[in-house]
Amino acid sequence: MGIDFNHLIELIPDINQAFIQTIYMITISLAVSVVVGLPIGILLYVTDKGLFFENRLAKTVLDFVVNMVRSIPFIILLVALLPFTKFLVGTTIGPTAASVSLSVAAIPFFARIVETALREIDNGVIEAAVAAGATPWMIIKDVLLLEARSGIISGITLTLISLIGFSAMAGTVGGGGIGDLAIRFGYYRYDNTIMIATVVILIVLVQVVQLLGDFIAKVVDKR
Repeated sequence: MGIDFNHLIELIPDINQAFIQTIYMITISLAVSVVVGLPIGILLYVTDKGLFFENRLAKTVLDFVVNMVRSIPFIILLVALLPFTKFLVGTTIGPTAASVSLSVAAIPFFARIVETALREIDNGVIEAAVAAGATPWMIIKDVLLLEARSGIISGITLTLISLIGFSAMAGTVGGGGIGDLAIRFGYYRYDNTIMIATVVILIVLVQVVQLLGDFIAKVVDKR
């Protein structure tokens, strides 16, 4: 088992295309997960007992939905969402279609991370803001998000790394990207060169994302 470098050079166009498709998928999915998951994570926190938007029903419903989606293995979620994906984007194959399932999987994951980051904030800071007459929106914007920004950045990093792994899995059902390349060339054709190359690409991508995420989290952490 080894790498045929001549064969690898021949596959560079396919590898480049797969890499671009992977970046495309995870960028869309990350954007959707942050835009949707951030407010859900905030709601999970502020509707809890003792906080300014305390609402047991809302908290229970949100908890149930988030836990339900997170409990479904991604490959099953991917297949289960095929009708919805077809309705939404008009196809069930390709990186755009895969982005739908990736987004649905990432939203509750990121929401939980946001909730956890907010719970690390000292309650005294929130109580002081309430005593000063700050509105709920001001507390969320100027206290919660500001105090939890380092944890949220770390959460974005973890979500992005999870999306890289999920995007590779999406290749098993024609989602495109690195996973699709590994399945079509590496698995079906027993091509060790492409299998090793795709694994190395994914490892390097994850390492770069982790290092960059850790650096940004440290920069914004003023504690």
